[in-house]
Amino acid sequence: MSDSLEKILADTGSAMTKSISHLETELAKIRAGKANPSMLDGIMVEYYGNPTPVNQVANVSALDARTITVQPWEKNMLQAIERSIIAANIGINPQNDGTTIRLFLPPLTEERRKELVKKCNAEGEHAKVSVRNLRRDAIEQIKKLQKDGVSEDACKDAEKEAQDLTDKYIQLVEKHLAAKEKEIMAV
Repeated sequence: MSDSLEKILADTGSAMTKSISHLETELAKIRAGKANPSMLDGIMVEYYGNPTPVNQVANVSALDARTITVQPWEKNMLQAIERSIIAANIGINPQNDGTTIRLFLPPLTEERRKELVKKCNAEGEHAKVSVRNLRRDAIEQIKKLQKDGVSEDACKDAEKEAQDLTDKYIQLVEKHLAAKEKEIMAV
């Protein structure tokens, strides 16, 4: 197989890996009943005029299975962090005691668990669409190379390899979704 075809497949594989890691990040943000400091990833706080992630202005930790504590490094950041958590609409009301912010996670109802599974499945579908789009782009590039003189057999092999990559990553998405669903539905 020519170097250009191998490069297309390597680029496609690394882009698909990025799609999977993005899915993992998004699934980590969806709470499964246990307190997890990564639930606050992506929440930005106004810090001296710059939006800054919460974990860069405070110590975020899980106190126990139902409680997350946020201890700012500067006391004047308490209100800003509290406002940011409320604005993020993650379904948890922060409790400010003057030095730390505590987030108490309520136990999940059956209905809420099903909603979270639907949300996970939507994220999984986004990841699958992303993987399929990458396959389509790779096949378009391969066909362009075929027009430029690369042998038809080599291009067919490369297309099959692109499809195999796609199947592998779609299975990975399914595996992540099944694990997250099991985690969410466990009482």
